Amino acid sequence: MAEIIPHWLKKQAELSPDKIAVEIDDSVSLTFNELYEQSKLIAKQISNFQLKRNDRVAILSTNSLDMLMTIHALSFLDIIVVLLNTRLTSDELNYQLKDSEAKLLITTEELVKDKELLVPEIKTFKQIKELKVNQDVFLNESIDLAEIYTIMYTSGTTGLPKAVGHTYGNHWWSAINSSLNLGLYEDDKWLSPLPMFHVGGFSVFIKSAIYGMPVYLLLKYTKEKLCAALYHKEITIASLVTLMLADFIESSQGKRAPKRLRSILLGGGSVPEVLLEQTKQKQIPLVQSYGMTETSSQIVTLSPRDNIRKLGSAGKPLMSAEVKIANSSHGIGEILVKGPMVINEYFNNPLATKASFTNGWLKTGDLGYLDDEGFLYVVDRRSDLIVSGGENIYPTEVENVLLNHDNVKEVAVVKQKDEKYGHVPIAYIVLNNPDDQPDFKKFLKDKLASYKQPKAFYYLTQLPRTASNKIKRFELEK
Repeated sequence: MAEIIPHWLKKQAELSPDKIAVEIDDSVSLTFNELYEQSKLIAKQISNFQLKRNDRVAILSTNSLDMLMTIHALSFLDIIVVLLNTRLTSDELNYQLKDSEAKLLITTEELVKDKELLVPEIKTFKQIKELKVNQDVFLNESIDLAEIYTIMYTSGTTGLPKAVGHTYGNHWWSAINSSLNLGLYEDDKWLSPLPMFHVGGFSVFIKSAIYGMPVYLLLKYTKEKLCAALYHKEITIASLVTLMLADFIESSQGKRAPKRLRSILLGGGSVPEVLLEQTKQKQIPLVQSYGMTETSSQIVTLSPRDNIRKLGSAGKPLMSAEVKIANSSHGIGEILVKGPMVINEYFNNPLATKASFTNGWLKTGDLGYLDDEGFLYVVDRRSDLIVSGGENIYPTEVENVLLNHDNVKEVAVVKQKDEKYGHVPIAYIVLNNPDDQPDFKKFLKDKLASYKQPKAFYYLTQLPRTASNKIKRFELEK
């Protein structure tokens, strides 16, 4: 039986029409009613493309009001939104456009100049606004929680990105569980410097529509803008990654955290101990979390009351979530998660679905353990995954590109600690001709996003391997 609810943006336009929904810098703000009406207008313009229900429309954009309104607009048309990372190369984007079978790409004038993209139709936000308003189109102002709303791509261990299809229900339950954990106050305002094409940034705007809560959106991240917003924009909650937290501590120059700030929700990988100590000294209300794209944002969170006592823990699963450890050795094993915020399958990828799901549990690939009080500790994040400045990098994807070079015989990409980004990728290479060391930075320039490119290259005569011929990444990391 379908679970149908009123469209969350329409509902907030009725409940809180004059309340600010989104604020951008010092110049622009929209109320919930204005956001609702503007989003409907864009939906009527997009309807000129004769798209069918559940067709895919891709959006390639940095944070903007146009992007936000278009995301909402597509939901009124029952269109699935494919959110693309602006930092990817044309080849990487074209794979995702083809895999998702996107009928239309909506982007900016700047980005369309820089990319060579293969998609049936490309329009800029400006061009969409110039289309006629189709007054006859039916706009669906209810939501079926079982239907897919968004697709975001996450790199797979095979090197090919996987399409994570989030249902409306996944996003709904993620928002509800977050409010049960953090609480919800009348004066809450959420700061989001994270890109909307990532689930962490996107989820803030779902929370906004469901809670009736204003969001202060940073269009372009700088540590100066972050610090100014936290101290001067009456922010109560902020979503940051580790790099941003470090920037805030550096930029605040000895000042304590703002009095109104009650939570910094931190994602994007492990936190260095020295940073945790600095956070304690500045009395920053840090809420560490654990999650992934497949869990629609965080699924395990360390409540503020346990921050000090359980320093280093990811916390406990949210109200509707479950966590267990499988195949443990000395208490450490693979982390499995379950809950209504977790996807049920990968979009159009039965092989990946079969490999990652077992009896309703998602196998994260991460290693961790639960202490005697049920707090989760993540030992290794998806084992070989590199989290750099909040971005996920799978070594296999980088290795596959390097192996296309004529002079590369073997390659292993591993993480190296970095004070600014947490970790960065580095490459160990076995050359076919050791006397000729290619310029790999030049080779990779147009093939991989800059954050995925190794920051250093080292040459070996052979890679260390186990008896079963698997590369000993841990030895290379040492």
